Amino acid sequence: MSEITPDVVAAHGLSEEEYERVLHALGREPNLVELGIFSVMWSEHCSYKSSRFHLKKLPTEAPWVIQGPGENAGVIDIGDGQAAIFKMESHNHPSYIEPYQGAATGVGGILRDVFTMGARPVANMNALRFGRPDHPKMKHLVQGVVAGIGGYGNCVGVPTVGGETNFHKAYDGNILVNAMTVGVAEQDKIFYCAATGLGNPIVYVGSKTGRDGIHGATMASADFGEDIEEKRPTVQVGDPFVEKLLIEACLELMSTDAIVAIQDMGAAGLTSSSVEMASKGGAGIRLDMNKVPCREEGMTPYEMMLSESQERMLMVLKPGKEAMAEAIFRKWELDFAVIGEVTDTGHMVLEFDGEVVCDIPLGPLADDAPEYERPYASPEEYKAWAKVAPLGTVPESADLGADLLKLMASPDLASRKWIWEQYDSQVGADTLQKSGGDAAVVRVHGSRKALAISTDCTPRYCYADPYEGGKQAVAETYRNISAVGATPLAITNCLNFANPQRPEIMAQIVGCLNGMGDACRALDYPIVSGNVSLYNESKATGGGSAILPTPAIGGVGVMADHEKMARIAFTREGDGIWLLGSAGSHLGQSLWLREIQGREDGNPPPVDLASERARGEAVRGLIASGVARAVHDVSDGGLLVALAEMALAGNVGCSLSVDLDTAAAFGEDQGRYIIVAQAGTTVDGAVQIGTVGGDSVAGVSLAALRDASESFFRDWMED
Repeated sequence: MSEITPDVVAAHGLSEEEYERVLHALGREPNLVELGIFSVMWSEHCSYKSSRFHLKKLPTEAPWVIQGPGENAGVIDIGDGQAAIFKMESHNHPSYIEPYQGAATGVGGILRDVFTMGARPVANMNALRFGRPDHPKMKHLVQGVVAGIGGYGNCVGVPTVGGETNFHKAYDGNILVNAMTVGVAEQDKIFYCAATGLGNPIVYVGSKTGRDGIHGATMASADFGEDIEEKRPTVQVGDPFVEKLLIEACLELMSTDAIVAIQDMGAAGLTSSSVEMASKGGAGIRLDMNKVPCREEGMTPYEMMLSESQERMLMVLKPGKEAMAEAIFRKWELDFAVIGEVTDTGHMVLEFDGEVVCDIPLGPLADDAPEYERPYASPEEYKAWAKVAPLGTVPESADLGADLLKLMASPDLASRKWIWEQYDSQVGADTLQKSGGDAAVVRVHGSRKALAISTDCTPRYCYADPYEGGKQAVAETYRNISAVGATPLAITNCLNFANPQRPEIMAQIVGCLNGMGDACRALDYPIVSGNVSLYNESKATGGGSAILPTPAIGGVGVMADHEKMARIAFTREGDGIWLLGSAGSHLGQSLWLREIQGREDGNPPPVDLASERARGEAVRGLIASGVARAVHDVSDGGLLVALAEMALAGNVGCSLSVDLDTAAAFGEDQGRYIIVAQAGTTVDGAVQIGTVGGDSVAGVSLAALRDASESFFRDWMED
């Protein structure tokens, strides 16, 4: 009797139609090892089967792009023979089940994606979404995730320099933990994953394989049910100290000519790493499973292939280089084993105890994996489903100062000091600006160059209008990078959505991707890497809840001289405050409307991409020429919130020379910057709105603003 029953197929996340494709690909029934391998390789997490059709439409090329999507990370030219290598990944489901390890291994995984390509990691970022603070589980989740990110990043010796954190009830049952790493490499020392060379040895390095993380990729490709606690064993366990050793050992071996190809073992572990290496190289692969280093007794080939144990890499070496490579890894106290060889069969063949336990053609596993054009709702159908009320009449604020205080104390705008104090942002001594500015800035070691990095997305905009929300997420990173004086070059992304088999959710995906694509083209700001995380919804919260569409964007830019970097702080009394861009008029989907009026109504503010580009270029010119003493983009909360943030950063207030109504004070119109210039200096194209000085903003004392800003996390965590 066959061990592959319909229940076994369903438990592996494959539909009946997909199982028929497996039968066709093999010409026979699979065994359990083969079924497990198809299961993880055809999961959403590995194959992008619901999004691949639309991802192909995104712009991925520019003269400075060295490597776009399809490798471990994206690579861009930053001049002087150097490259920035970066990517963003999700670890959402594991972080909800086991927040510390889920977040920690998310950081570990994205670090490996970057140093796999020959880069030394120089900065970590993150983008976090949590549910309502008063949800009974939320404080535990926030504490665990932040501790996991800090614990791993701090121990591995890579600074965590910035990120974003939002709260909304839509994430009550499914939080989002997106991690980003940026590294720097010499352009002539970049490594890729294509396995080539008939007979070349395949080498396993790093930690031993255990039973943790088995079916992690499959678990990450399904929504949560009532059995959430049973999924705890699918969460991997990380060791940052081993990761640090692995980084150093890999970089040492990379300084030789021994490596043909290299791939980290991330989602789907040994399966995805070996399949991707062989398929990219147009080769085959043979592995002897008896030679895989295991830390548990009696592990089966099924368990070895599907384990997502951390801190492991797979390499193809040049013949004769094994002894030298082994000496390096033994020196760093890491496992090293030759477990197979490159073949010309086009098949993945696994042997165990002298028998062939798997023989699969690689084409169907990788390049020919299922691809779906799932049906999606039209914009009109989506709008009817989303039930976003028209903005209608909005009352004027009864007290702008009181509203400002309330906004500064709200979860989405409150100081993140409690979070970033747990992260080591200075290790490596190259961090020039961290959380609190518009973008994090990290010096390229040994040079005057610096990289500017920003993670951004406004999910409430994406829900109300996916297309405009997708545009805004890209434009916001462009604005933040421009605001420190860097030229935005490229983005990575982490596309977090709910169940793509629902036409309304698929409409969110298509709308956001279309908006992102148009923004990238207009801003000359291509996408070089990314990750898709679907099925982010939970039945466990009662009735089922989907997250807001959250296409998180990680942007990277470069500045030639970090001495000219701009900060957001007011510093000199008497300086003029100028607004570049329109006066505020748009209250739809604003934080003021939600926090003060209790409404999530109206359309989000539209994004004029031509204006975004022109104003970004203008701001970079003002910073380079020394006219701009401080710069801050106007985003969540509008003009008054941006002014309050600048005042708190420099501990100096301001006086305004213009009258503000509610929309001017709190409207979230896009493409706007506050520029601070020396008294008597005119800022072309901008309007002067005030002067730096005093100890208040809009009649509210800095002391009251600071107390409001720091009260949320302080009171919540002490509660």
